Amino acid sequence: MNAHAIVIREYGSSEVLACEDVDVAEPTIGELLIRQTGIGVNFHDVYVRSGLYKTLPLPGVPGCEAVGIVEGVGSGVEGFTIGDKIAYVTGSYGAYASHRLLDAELALKVPDDVSDALVATNLLRAMTVDMLITKVAQVKAGDTILVQAAAGGVGRLLCQWASHIGANVIGTVGSATKAQQATRAGCEHPILYREVEFVEAVREITDGRGVDYAFDSVGKDTFYGSLDTLKPTGHLINFGQSSGPVKPLEMPQLASKSLTVSRPILFHYLAKPSAYEAMGRAVFEAFSNGFLSVEEPQVIPLEEASRAHDVLESRNGGGALVLEP
Repeated sequence: MNAHAIVIREYGSSEVLACEDVDVAEPTIGELLIRQTGIGVNFHDVYVRSGLYKTLPLPGVPGCEAVGIVEGVGSGVEGFTIGDKIAYVTGSYGAYASHRLLDAELALKVPDDVSDALVATNLLRAMTVDMLITKVAQVKAGDTILVQAAAGGVGRLLCQWASHIGANVIGTVGSATKAQQATRAGCEHPILYREVEFVEAVREITDGRGVDYAFDSVGKDTFYGSLDTLKPTGHLINFGQSSGPVKPLEMPQLASKSLTVSRPILFHYLAKPSAYEAMGRAVFEAFSNGFLSVEEPQVIPLEEASRAHDVLESRNGGGALVLEP
C-alpha cells in the first residue's frame, strides 16, 4: 500500500521533519493495518526530533499516539474487525504516518462517545496524568499540589484530575489568559511566575507549610524551585524538561526535609499489557464522564508536521494539536 509518513534522517530543528512516500505491507501474525485519522503531537516528539532523546533509530518515523480505523487484520488476531475505531500509545514510535502496521496488543477500542480528535491529542497526556496522580504520587483528597505549566496540555489535565479527587491545586502560568485557563481546569491558586517569585508565592498560599507534591515538566528553569516548595517528606515528580535538562541533584538537598524525587517515564508503566489496558480504560472513562475535557484541537496537515512542532515549542496555542493525514 502506498502511504506517506514524516521521516527524520538527522536530528535538528523542525525542518528535519520531511514528508516521504512509504510502502506499508499487508498485516501478518498479530498485526493490524491502520488508516490513521488523527495523530497526537507531544513534547516527547520534540525531544526525539532534536536529539535530546536518542530513542528513535534514524532514519525513523516519530510519533507516539494516534487514532484510526482498522483496515486489515493479521492472522491470530482476536477481538478486532475491519472498521473498528482504535487508538494507541507506543514507545516504539511510527505514528506520524497516514497508514501503518500496529501490534494488535497496542490497539485500544475507542468508545463511541469519545471523539477522534480528543483521543488523538490527549490519550498519551491523560495516561501520563493517570500515571502521575494514581501511581507515582497517589494524590488524595485534601493534599496540596503544585503544577508547573498549569495551563499546558498535560498541566490542565493534571489540574482537572487532581481537583476532581479533591486536592488543592496551585499552578504556575505565564500570563493572565493562561491563569484563566488553569482556573477553569480546577487550579485554585494560579501564580503568574513572570510577575512574582513562585517559591515565595507558594509559601504564602500554604502559610509556610509547602506542598505535598510538586509536578514539574519544565525541568532546568524550575526544578530546584519546585524542590523548595515541598513540605517535609514532600515528593517532587519531574516528568519533562521543556526548558532543558536538570543539573545533577546532591543528596543532602533531599535529606534536609526527607524529600523524595521521581523521574517517571510513561512507557515503563505501560510495559505490561494488563497495565496498558487498565490505564486506557481509566482514561476513556474519565473522558466519557466529563471530568477530563479539553479545548477544540488545532488541526494541521500531516505534511506540515514542522509547523505543528513550531507551534508547540512557541507555547502559544499548542495545548491541543492534531496532525491529520
